[in-house]
Amino acid sequence: MDHPLRTLFCTLVLWAAGDVAAFDQKPFDVPPNRVLLTLAPTPENPRNSEGAFATLGSGRIIFCYSSYYGGKGEDHGPARIAQIHSDDQGLTWSAPKTIVENEGRCNVMSVSLLRAASGKLHLVYLVKNDWLDCRPYLRTSADDGKTWSAPKLILQAPGYFVANNDRLIQTSKGRLILPVAFHRSRGQDPLSSRSFDARAIALWITSDDDGNTWQESANWWAMPVRSGSGLQEPGVVERADGSLYSWARTDAGFQYGFESKDGGKNWTAPAPSTLASPVSPASIKRIPGSSELLAVFNDHSGRVPFPKGKRSPLVAAISKDGGATWGRHKLLEGDPDGWYCYTAIHFVGDDVLLAYCAGDSAKKTYLNVLRVRRTSLAWLRGE
Repeated sequence: MDHPLRTLFCTLVLWAAGDVAAFDQKPFDVPPNRVLLTLAPTPENPRNSEGAFATLGSGRIIFCYSSYYGGKGEDHGPARIAQIHSDDQGLTWSAPKTIVENEGRCNVMSVSLLRAASGKLHLVYLVKNDWLDCRPYLRTSADDGKTWSAPKLILQAPGYFVANNDRLIQTSKGRLILPVAFHRSRGQDPLSSRSFDARAIALWITSDDDGNTWQESANWWAMPVRSGSGLQEPGVVERADGSLYSWARTDAGFQYGFESKDGGKNWTAPAPSTLASPVSPASIKRIPGSSELLAVFNDHSGRVPFPKGKRSPLVAAISKDGGATWGRHKLLEGDPDGWYCYTAIHFVGDDVLLAYCAGDSAKKTYLNVLRVRRTSLAWLRGE
């Protein structure tokens, strides 16, 4: 397997002070698995991290992400939403521009992008104010991202709600679903982390009118066993048969899964899935035109060597049975000191773009490095 630090033919684009190095290859020259871009931290931008892709009507691909501009890139440090774009299917990328300034007392972060059935682009992100107040907001564009609507709070209840990047989906029947994790308060001081309870419950927010109004699903779930994490950072995907599969990271050694047969109104009790992983989020999407699900996660099943407790290695796997089992596991990143997580998945023809945090635990860069990789579906399938 290629590794971006060890393989000579894996071309790496390094950003420094906004300068971009271009490729001389055409899209069809791209090897089946290679890194296309790395956004490393700088004093001005101590962290570039999780985001989401969208393809515009022109064919341009945009990627929006959390761009930190102060502190050391800690989760509560100041950040805005930046955007880069590619006109050659991800081979080269523009310099970043800010599309959402910091609207919170801490930051804005964790972007989802979705092309809705209405043709509009939906942009969802978190506005984080303190340890007691973090909620998702929605902006909408009717002109392919040239302009965006004013932000709309989509969850009226007060509290600390986490919605990961690249999590918003629309079902085949038109329902928008945003899975979130709710963290209760343990104290009254909004500036103290001691007021924050890491044990999360999972719930799902839905809209049947293209994001104008939102409501909670009929039920929510807590971890059914003793846990210090609860059900954190949930995601959701629609299967080919119209049923929904959801999952959440835990400290129990596995992602825990849920199912819904009624479009996300009711969910089954959480149970361990077959995705063995540390306390780190998984990302899952259905491959267009098929019933296969693609998962990208930190594989701690033993199929490949893994360091205990770290977010490495990063592996892709395909399921042919709706997430019950996963076939061939393909190694994407294997550095034992790597910190790989918060993957955005975007399909481009017969390939897939993956964007994820790619820091280093030894260097303490953790979530501060953003990487974009392009991988062929044939390579992932072992064809």
